Amino acid sequence: MRSTRTPAPRRGRRTVLAAGGLVAALALTATACGGSADSADSASDKPEATASQAPDAGGKVEIPADLAGKLKEHGIDVDKWKDGGWKNWDRDQWLSEARDFVNPVIEGLWKPERMQSAEEADKTVTTKDASAGQGISDPEPSPVAAQAEKTPYHRNAAPVGKVFFDSPDGPAVCSGTVIKDVNHPGKSNLVWTAGHCVHAGGNGGWYRNIVFVPAYNDLGESDAELSNADPTEIAPYGNWWADWASTSNQWIQGGSETGGDGAAYDYAVLHVKPEQGAKSLEETVGAALDVDFSAPSAAEAAKMGAWGYPAAPPYNGLKMFKCVDVPGRFSLSPSLPTMYRIGCTMTGGSSGGGWFRVLNGKSVLVSNTSIGPADNTWLAGPQLGRDAEALYQNMSKTYGGR
Repeated sequence: MRSTRTPAPRRGRRTVLAAGGLVAALALTATACGGSADSADSASDKPEATASQAPDAGGKVEIPADLAGKLKEHGIDVDKWKDGGWKNWDRDQWLSEARDFVNPVIEGLWKPERMQSAEEADKTVTTKDASAGQGISDPEPSPVAAQAEKTPYHRNAAPVGKVFFDSPDGPAVCSGTVIKDVNHPGKSNLVWTAGHCVHAGGNGGWYRNIVFVPAYNDLGESDAELSNADPTEIAPYGNWWADWASTSNQWIQGGSETGGDGAAYDYAVLHVKPEQGAKSLEETVGAALDVDFSAPSAAEAAKMGAWGYPAAPPYNGLKMFKCVDVPGRFSLSPSLPTMYRIGCTMTGGSSGGGWFRVLNGKSVLVSNTSIGPADNTWLAGPQLGRDAEALYQNMSKTYGGR
């Protein structure tokens, strides 16, 4: 989520709305999002972890037969994979094709201290890439200072959380959003994030041990406070493992460490299941957002808000932040769809975090954080049109009811 500075002139500073305006309308509360009666607010100010579900009699978590079969197809021993074999990133075991995604649950892997060690997933756009579509891009926006979200997060931004995963470089982190499942109303297990948070792009494959943690660090506590915190303060709704992930073919084929041609298609949908428990994600969290696939132009979209957990300095990834601005157009090439761009000082780690706008009086997801400059003054995210909707519908229809 970084780049060398682009030469485009800045446009005038956008006016950030006061609390009574769009910021209030974009407050992602369970009530505003049509949360269920099972939301955390119906019980207490601090939600409990999801109810425990016993593993099999041997004390192990069973890997579904279809996932075990996929591992075996690639010559991977299932038990060895769970015991640490997933750390082998040899080319033969770097599963890259869309059909190759496997992510068996390894219960207890993502402990609080391991979450805190995860490094931000950055995406760098080079000066050359950023200037290729300069004739189409609007002037660079003025920075908008990221504002800390109010705590507890489960009341003010219930659908937002962190996406953790393992890469060849170690534990990494992005942001994500609980979204509604049109084919399974009220029982969604879908999470929206960025493609580069699940797949390395053209020169790599699927990341491993992908987990979503909604309302991470619910009370916004400091590093010192979290050292002795109860696990429910860090993961109030527990850990949700991706049992399937989908990203665009354009990202799989053209994505790169600098975003590349895949950046305009840098989005992904996860289908998740609880490490412990049986209820759906939407029922457990009590909130989910609709996705706006109309791909409005930047001029039509009015103001947008981006939410996430920035982890690169001056942030440390422990707290949720947001930016609200009027989007402009950002182009990487005349042959690629334009992206949205807003002023925002959030850094790496906010990648994959949802962008929201108000449509018909309610907050909807309209994009996600993809790339940004080295000086952390703006963010860019893809437009979500027919390709994104097709990916979402396929995920919902194929995996949504599991």
